[in-house]
Amino acid sequence: MTASSANPLRNLPSVDQVLRTPLAAAAIECFGRQAATEAIRRAVADARMASRNAGAVVPEANDLAGHALVQLRDGERSSLRPVFNLTGTVLHTNLGRALLAKEAVEAVRLAMREAVALEFDVEKGERGERDDHLRSLVCELTGAEDATVVNNNAAAVLLVLNTLALGREAIVSRGELIEIGGSFRMPEIMTRAGARLVEVGTTNRTHRKDYVAAIGPETGLILKVHTSNYRVEGFTAEIRAPELASIAKAHGVPLVHDLGSGTLVDLARYGLGREPTVREAVADGADLVTFSGDKLLGGPQAGFIVGRKDLLAAISRNPMKRALRVDKLRLAALEATLKLYRDPDRLAERLPTLRLLSRSVREIVAQAKRLAPLVADAVGEAFAVDTVECRSQVGSGALPLETVPSAGLALKPRSGSGRALEALAAALRGLGVPVIGRIENQALVLDFRCLEDEANFIAHLAGLNLGGTDALA
Repeated sequence: MTASSANPLRNLPSVDQVLRTPLAAAAIECFGRQAATEAIRRAVADARMASRNAGAVVPEANDLAGHALVQLRDGERSSLRPVFNLTGTVLHTNLGRALLAKEAVEAVRLAMREAVALEFDVEKGERGERDDHLRSLVCELTGAEDATVVNNNAAAVLLVLNTLALGREAIVSRGELIEIGGSFRMPEIMTRAGARLVEVGTTNRTHRKDYVAAIGPETGLILKVHTSNYRVEGFTAEIRAPELASIAKAHGVPLVHDLGSGTLVDLARYGLGREPTVREAVADGADLVTFSGDKLLGGPQAGFIVGRKDLLAAISRNPMKRALRVDKLRLAALEATLKLYRDPDRLAERLPTLRLLSRSVREIVAQAKRLAPLVADAVGEAFAVDTVECRSQVGSGALPLETVPSAGLALKPRSGSGRALEALAAALRGLGVPVIGRIENQALVLDFRCLEDEANFIAHLAGLNLGGTDALA
């Protein structure tokens, strides 16, 4: 027995040897010498550990360089990566909510590449305001006197409360003390804003007299919260916005209406449930209305505040406004998105959120039937693949009880193994563009409502590697 066969580590290439390979040169060219050298050192160290096992194969220098190059490429891949959203939730908070229209994407691209007049009045040659880019457009679409925008609707509510009710009382119905995702609770936001919460009514019933009795010298505002992410039914009572506006006006107290998701159009024309529009909330007499930009509106993350000019002026003077402002990229995307609303007849085909929500179920069923044999070939004999009817939802707290008919595929292990189902879901998430579905009724359901790039989906599905899934089935 030779010394080298007795000790395979003697045959392990050194870091210097690996660095002289063509693949190492490619790694250096792409990622720099320091990063490539560190990756090769890790590859050699891993090989050294593996070579201590009996019968282990000692890798060649080029193999080690290739391993290092793969690791470098994986490390460079953004964690904020595209996915196929086949969950059935159109505005999925964990998957980025609204997709931007191509007009908004192009506006962002231009704003990234060029210097822009963000806070510069080109006509006057002096400093301008970033709110000017959206103010007239938002007022046109909502009927409000004035408008501003911050980084999300939670920030909008916080800013309004801090401006109008700092050290004072904010009156709200107990039935509207909502909690949304991420432990956002209205009472806690009020506390952080420096307002003193005054609850009126009960969980299910609040009357006019409850508001009137609560109003006093310390009242900063009345807050009405649209319960967009839940609904109370049965023995209920609430004061509608117009009546609440009259109460507020009679007592000289501002009424703030938080719409949450908010919409600029009547969704019923697209076959969806009825939601109050921002224009309606303004017309109902609210002094300020807050709503989101990245939910039903279909734009980037943002929070709008619209309403009375004097109140918006006070909000703009609040030092917190600067901390919550949006950058040029979001302003560009918002402006382009809002301009689409000037042409309501073509809005559904141009705005991805409405396009996806209003897709014909017949179209989706046909797509599911088309893709069924291709998906079956990809997952193999261990899984049954069936076309199924299902229900999609809006998501992000909008229209909580509203679902729309959809279709997709149900992938079910023939043995009924839950482990095989989890392994399949993991394998689909491991694709170059991960496929995200939902597990229900002992099947992995792929809802195709949000699948528009069918060819790209098929191309990535070819890379599915189930590994030991068959063994688990």
